[in-house]
Amino acid sequence: MTETIQPPAPVAFIGLGVMGAAMAANLAKAGYALTVTNRSRGKAAALEAGGAGWAETPAKASRGARFIALCLPDTPDVEAVLFGPEGVAKGVAPGTVVVDFSTISAAAAAGFAQRLAEEAGAVLLDSPVSGGPKGALEGTLTCMIGGDEAGFARAEPCFRAMGKTLTHLGPAGAGQVCKSANQLIVATTMLAVAEALALGAKAGLDGEKMRQALQGGSAASFVMENHAARMLSGQFAPGFRAELMRKDLRLSATAMRDHAVFAPATALTAQMLEALCTSGRGGLDSASVGALVAELSGVPGDR
Repeated sequence: MTETIQPPAPVAFIGLGVMGAAMAANLAKAGYALTVTNRSRGKAAALEAGGAGWAETPAKASRGARFIALCLPDTPDVEAVLFGPEGVAKGVAPGTVVVDFSTISAAAAAGFAQRLAEEAGAVLLDSPVSGGPKGALEGTLTCMIGGDEAGFARAEPCFRAMGKTLTHLGPAGAGQVCKSANQLIVATTMLAVAEALALGAKAGLDGEKMRQALQGGSAASFVMENHAARMLSGQFAPGFRAELMRKDLRLSATAMRDHAVFAPATALTAQMLEALCTSGRGGLDSASVGALVAELSGVPGDR
């Protein structure tokens, strides 16, 4: 198999959370013949209503598919879906491109790619994403890709259905290393913004005016524009749960250790995410770190 995977080729999507369901819908919208599977079938209802097929297991979803996508919570979930009794490896054809869009351990991603090649002759790429639910819905995700470059070239039309910025970074696991860096930058910036807003509140500044001033200068960022507004309003319905960001910062800390990087910012931010989840906010949006910093700073809750 050397040709690119163009519509209406059969594709499969495994894992229909907030991100996965939107990404799968964009594959279908692009004209691919979509089959889906998920632990709970209810999350597939809208996709099935739109014409997607349903498979009971990852192995069944994989049979006949030329492109298979995974979007799952953590490393053990990916391993089970790939190599479990009814996993992808039991149904995938040799040469098929499998892409894991989950955020998992870089070392595990590299190991899974080698194992899938050995057991099934399939190509596994790691491609964690950035852009959140909005990017997933709009098909504008940033994809950080590791693994076989020829496999990426064949699957690029599929990626284009879901993402806008596609960067092949190197061998298997490279995408996950880049995502660890991404999450470190986002989470550490959120912590800095939370401290800045607490400072403003303690000094008597209007929080929204302060945010607007900072967004107009060198401190401008996606975090300042979006997460700071959530911190000020106290609206923490989850877009990206704190417990998932904690998982990602644990992965960042592991990557730093594995590569012998001096990483005090990683250590501090990872500990703050641990504290955030321990405070009972694990199910809230990760921007709720602003509420924890405000609480520890003695900022009144009605600011």
